[in-house]
Amino acid sequence: MSRERTVISTNPSNVNMLTPSMSYIRQIIAYIRQAQEIAVQHGFKNLLQPGLVKEMIISNILVHEVHRTKHEPDAHDPVDPSRKFEYLTCTQGKKNGTFQFDRMFKSPPDKRAKSLERISRNSAIYCAVFDEDSPLDVIIIYKVPVDIMLREAERQLDASRNKISHVSYPINWAQQHGKVVHTKQI
Repeated sequence: MSRERTVISTNPSNVNMLTPSMSYIRQIIAYIRQAQEIAVQHGFKNLLQPGLVKEMIISNILVHEVHRTKHEPDAHDPVDPSRKFEYLTCTQGKKNGTFQFDRMFKSPPDKRAKSLERISRNSAIYCAVFDEDSPLDVIIIYKVPVDIMLREAERQLDASRNKISHVSYPINWAQQHGKVVHTKQI
């Protein structure tokens, strides 16, 4: 049995020659390929790495530099790279999302310390709420002090019955403990 191989043009202007039912998919792929080429030129190996596009959007708003590697904080101060920042995101729409740190260890102690370091290594934590109906738009960003975020993470880990947990922060928690640093311009 032979398999046909479809070649997708990376030139968005060729999209008009495609069948109407599939041309939009090819057009989207072509634009993603263009964006990936630009990303590679600036040190980003995989534009589609989970969370990277949102990190770029937030860093553009806050005038931060996005980290190029996955296991580092999300961004840093372009003037002082020792000032590191973590970005947590969620969406707001019909339901409000929650900000969270995934896979945080309660135990053993060395893994717990490493998990909590994901918070403590930063100068600030930013909680950005994206619009569910317009997913590239940020509604609001809260800057939450690291010590407050860390204390809540420790409280949740201590209360957890699992060795590994997700530490979650509802939007209203960020409102209560953070400072608004950006709101969507209408």
